[in-house]
Parts: sequence; structure tokens; C-alpha cells
Amino acid sequence: QVQLVESGGGLVQAGGSLRLSCAASGRTFSIYARGWFRQAPGKEREFVAAINWSGDSTYYADSVKGRFTISRDNAKNTVYLQMNSLKPEDTAVYYCAADSSRVHPGVRPGDYDYWGQGTQVTVSS
Repeated sequence: QVQLVESGGGLVQAGGSLRLSCAASGRTFSIYARGWFRQAPGKEREFVAAINWSGDSTYYADSVKGRFTISRDNAKNTVYLQMNSLKPEDTAVYYCAADSSRVHPGVRPGDYDYWGQGTQVTVSS
């Protein structure tokens, strides 16, 4: 099994920045792709960003492209999401995810095997 723990969420004003972290423990050798999703109240969980094992391929939702950056440090079993130019519509619970079967990251929640507990990000206008 793999355990994922997110940190770094909080309250920020529009235009501000936050950096989320997601540390993995357990059978980390089985992890390939890592991803970030978010879920706002009353909405479905949506894809935000993903990165492959080596870190040389990244994928972003159109809504965050140019503002968010995903990265990973395999030595620390940690993935990061740097969020700049935050908007009120970015307000959501952010979840990190890990996939143990795909070389190329998926963009659907069902593509991932392990999930963190989520961290709240609130952007005030």
C-alpha cells in the first residue's frame, strides 16, 4: 500500500501564491505517475496537473496552464504543485494521487490507485 499526505493549503488573496506538497510513504517503489485533482463544493473532482515518473513530462488542465507548475522529487517521494496568480475559482479541496500502472499519467480520477486526504485551498476576492 501507499499512503499520501498533502500539506500547504490555506487562505490566500486573489493574485497570491501557494505551494502544495504531497509526501508518499509505504510501497513507494511501485509509484509511477503522480497527479493533482481538485473538488469544489457541489462539483465533481477535476484534473489539475500530472507528471510522469522521471518528471520530464507534465500535463495541465487548461484552466491552470501557465499559472500552476507540478514537479517531483523522487528521492523524497514528494510531488509539488506551485500555484501562482490564484483566482477565486481555484477554491477547492486539492487531492494528490499516485498511479502504479501507467507510464504516461492519466487525467481521470479512475486512472489513479492511491489518494491523499485532501487539503483546502481558499482564494478570496
